[in-house]
Amino acid sequence: MSAFATSQAPSSPPSPLAFLGPAFAFLVVMLGTTLPTPLYPIYQAEYGFSQLIITVIFAVYAIGVIGALVVAGRWSDQLGRRPMLFAGMLMAAASDVVFLTGDSLGWLLVGRVISGISAGIFTGTATVAVIELAPHALKPRATLAATAVNMGGLGLGPLVAGILVTWLPAPLELSYALHLAMLGVAVWLVWRAPETVTRVASPDLRIQRLSLPPEVRGVFVPAALVGFAGFAVLGFFNSMAPAFMQEVLGEKNLAVIGLVVCLVFFASTMGQSLQSRVAPRRRLPLGCVCLLMGALMIGTGILTQLMAAFFCGALLAGTGQGIGFRAGLGAVAAACPADQRGAVTSTFFVVAYVALSIPVVGIGLATHFIGLVPTGAGFAGLAALLCAVALVLVLRMPRGPA
Repeated sequence: MSAFATSQAPSSPPSPLAFLGPAFAFLVVMLGTTLPTPLYPIYQAEYGFSQLIITVIFAVYAIGVIGALVVAGRWSDQLGRRPMLFAGMLMAAASDVVFLTGDSLGWLLVGRVISGISAGIFTGTATVAVIELAPHALKPRATLAATAVNMGGLGLGPLVAGILVTWLPAPLELSYALHLAMLGVAVWLVWRAPETVTRVASPDLRIQRLSLPPEVRGVFVPAALVGFAGFAVLGFFNSMAPAFMQEVLGEKNLAVIGLVVCLVFFASTMGQSLQSRVAPRRRLPLGCVCLLMGALMIGTGILTQLMAAFFCGALLAGTGQGIGFRAGLGAVAAACPADQRGAVTSTFFVVAYVALSIPVVGIGLATHFIGLVPTGAGFAGLAALLCAVALVLVLRMPRGPA
């Protein structure tokens, strides 16, 4: 009996447009995960929950992402890229339906968990699919293209929802209806895209074990600290920024709030693009410094209630996050044994998504007891301190090539 099913990887190179299907689907699914960001104040007013509950909503999303990463992180190697992409889009559509039809906090929590599962499925699968289907001319920058699509989708979600909720009716329905329509286009494009792996006849779908070999720990710890700090800042903007911008900085326009959150993710993409122009041994330190300075400016903006300082800090922190994240992931991958690279990379992503949730819950708890301004300034200070520790560890790492 053959070890492989009839579904085979394409023998000829993919067409130049083949990668657009998974790339568009990646953008659409990630866009859907951040659509609710500018809508949280509306949900809060309608359902009557506290600021702490917003952090819980965001945390259950991260639980969905981490669960999907751990359980299904390797499944596309066994089942094929397209089946897992379809599964992720199905979960994204299911979350839209829950948001459209739900009428309570409980349904909002369910929708966010399902949305997190869709993101967890897509984070690894779509990244690899975009890289594998990139035309020859784009191969050297295929990883950056996949990351840009990921961060671009995350950034566009708050912007699109903010615009719709500000100037069009039915704010809690229109965003998800539009996203469902975009998913329909994405499904059609992925259907037309070729498969890039051979499907195993008897797939091994055991839960992926997280791994950290001894030889990579010296690189992993500082890289993970930078990644943790950067993703904690992204989590802050993706969940709590609307509250801080409305109640501390006095910005009531949800479209403007969505734009600021969007620009943080776009700055991350720009940082990832720019880091290739920096000598390899200087990338992680530069990411640490930018992230540290950005966190301090965010804290200054909150303490002084200056929108300009807050906004500049957001852009600088986003840029630092992008530089540090890509440099850290690259350093970890380079230090790994080839046969453990997938497991170690998944461990790195789990650290990143833990950073999206745990600090945000802490921010919500602190806000409940001491208020927004002390909490925001304290979070910024802790993020800066974490970056400083990471910078010290990075500077003590063995030097690679300049």
